[in-house]
Amino acid sequence: MSASHPDERVVLNAEEIGRALTRIAFEIVERNHGAQDIVLLGIPRRGAPLAKRLAERIELAEGRGRAGETPATQVPVGELDITLYRDDLRANPTRALTPTRLPASGIDGRTVVLVDDVLFSGRTIRAALDALTDVGRPAAVQLVALVDRGHRQLPIRADYVGKNLPTATSERVQVRLVETDGDDYVSISAQPTPDGARR
Repeated sequence: MSASHPDERVVLNAEEIGRALTRIAFEIVERNHGAQDIVLLGIPRRGAPLAKRLAERIELAEGRGRAGETPATQVPVGELDITLYRDDLRANPTRALTPTRLPASGIDGRTVVLVDDVLFSGRTIRAALDALTDVGRPAAVQLVALVDRGHRQLPIRADYVGKNLPTATSERVQVRLVETDGDDYVSISAQPTPDGARR
């Protein structure tokens, strides 16, 4: 793991990301009295692999003995594309669409846990809630954020947070994952955050 800019400071390394996800998995199981009615939906791009990692940890927490064994509880995982629901679409109409992939069991009547990498303004999650209403009617919706950096513009809060990270609005928070970037770490730098990355 190496920072790509001289002023970039790593705030979570791979082991710390793993521990945060394990803790969140246990919190999800405890809050929901088990995992039998849970569906995890990752928000692309990095929320999707985080959702898959969480599902594996929840299955372990629910009684799978060792890695590779069939879990006692299998947690459905999917992806929720929010591109067409973003309120900045007119300013950046060339965003690439990613397919929404729902588990075969669907989401109706289930507890949907949305998973994202960074919670910032809350606008990404607002878009996700709008997208969710078009694909089903869950019994409840909860939110996981690996990093909550503050500066909310909407009344949205995460139910489960890996790390609360106080930041200035001008700073950039970067989440890198093995599945998408080849490495695992979270960093902060003084570089201005592009408007398209504000969440």
